[in-house]
Amino acid sequence: MEPSRIDDALSALGELLEVAGAPFEIVVIGGAALQVLGLVVRPTADVDVVAILDQGLRSADPLPAPLAHAAHRVAVDFGLPDDWLNPGPTAMLQWGLPDGFVERLTARSYGALTAHFASRFDQIHFKLFAFADLGGGRHEADLRALHPTREELLAAAAWTRTQDPSPGFRGVLAGALERLGVDDAGLV
Repeated sequence: MEPSRIDDALSALGELLEVAGAPFEIVVIGGAALQVLGLVVRPTADVDVVAILDQGLRSADPLPAPLAHAAHRVAVDFGLPDDWLNPGPTAMLQWGLPDGFVERLTARSYGALTAHFASRFDQIHFKLFAFADLGGGRHEADLRALHPTREELLAAAAWTRTQDPSPGFRGVLAGALERLGVDDAGLV
């Protein structure tokens, strides 16, 4: 999906939630958040929902029934895959998001839907984790497009180690950092 298509789909979702009398606040990371905030320009397959914001962050998996039903209707109306609103990343709540994550969110209103988008700083964390965990490709490209500083990469690396503290992952993470120009990555 392109940025305008993401906005259109979220607007339609908000309209359906308005009709249902079921307002929701979601927290979005990944490619859709990068696009909506104008940080990266590339298509994305889905909108990654890391949490529902409701007196704190709570799991988005499974999507609450009114949200799931409205998302299905948008999928049909827009010709999107049924899982275009993807709660898969919500598993990250289990190990914790970067400190200060909620305070850095950028909110956009789409009628009865408020989407909170992860900041550039937090996206660097998520993209570094994905790059180290899954390899280069779009995660490395997104990370490079964000032009992280050495300090931002080291902060992201420290958080990434909380997601996977294994010695094997530490080596993979150090290699990813070296590819990004952090020569003393072995300190992570």
